[in-house]
Amino acid sequence: MIHRRTLTRRTLLTGSAGALITLRAWPARAADYPFTLGVASGNPRSDGVVLWTRLAPEPLSPDLERPGGMAPATVSVRWEVAEDEGMQRVARRGTAEAEAEFAHSLHVECGGLEPGRDYWYRFVVGGEASPVGRTRTAPAPGAAVDRLRFAFVSCANYELGYFSAYRHLAAERPDFVLFLGDYIYESASQSDRRVRSHSDGVEATDLRTYRNRHAQYKTDPDLQKLHATAPCLITWDDHEVQNDYADYWSLSFNDPAAFLARRAAAYRAFWEHMPLPRAAMPRGPDARIFGRFDFGALATFLVLDGRQYRSRLACDLGPRGATLDHIAAWIAARA
Repeated sequence: MIHRRTLTRRTLLTGSAGALITLRAWPARAADYPFTLGVASGNPRSDGVVLWTRLAPEPLSPDLERPGGMAPATVSVRWEVAEDEGMQRVARRGTAEAEAEFAHSLHVECGGLEPGRDYWYRFVVGGEASPVGRTRTAPAPGAAVDRLRFAFVSCANYELGYFSAYRHLAAERPDFVLFLGDYIYESASQSDRRVRSHSDGVEATDLRTYRNRHAQYKTDPDLQKLHATAPCLITWDDHEVQNDYADYWSLSFNDPAAFLARRAAAYRAFWEHMPLPRAAMPRGPDARIFGRFDFGALATFLVLDGRQYRSRLACDLGPRGATLDHIAAWIAARA
């Protein structure tokens, strides 16, 4: 279990190697802990990683204007990367802005690190410190590497099971983890096998419900533990938006323009909750998350996007194909 850490003036100065730290006023109530969704790192390169967290004292708040229970204001958050788990030998530090527009999520692209080694990181705001996460940089380009420990996971339906496998995987301390898609499920299950329920009990279709779905998954302690243990590479499949969608076609081949609006909301919530760089931030219904990641001379991973660029399904549900009006609406939505 990841424990809350509260900083005193003494521990803040000690943990920051005596550095003077100035923080913008924390806009939430003093009793509210902002790091309820944990921390994560991703896109490991030989000289850096992306660090993530999201400020959300009320992670399942239904208020679209105050997602996560946060006031609509930008908040300055301190981040640190250290060479030791005790955060005594700080290698990099800085301040990042958590913007209300993006649900107060942070995507810190930390560079200047050494290749092929462990680092630890945390965020600090308003006298509160996040859990300390472990990350690891990739080996230097072309370096001789005789071993690489990685894992892959996919298809994690919150309602149909617990995430104990994530806890066991975290105990293995892999170099990185591949999330291959279906990180969340957009649907609300009616199955008798359901062991726990999505918080709002509805299918996610808009920005508010997609944000809450991601936030609920991120509150799971085993998923938090895995993210805090190793960096990740991540892509999506269909359930991050809708079951069996393909490019701008929904499952039922309904109006593509309307579906693209839904896809835009889903992609944005996905980016807000993942350790992805600013370059992966969606522009409307489009986002680039594919890429190449080299681990010395031993391995290259090509992370693909098999949904945004997928051909329409050969067999459909509901309306039989698309009308010319649907095509025209899609073209207008892309313009």
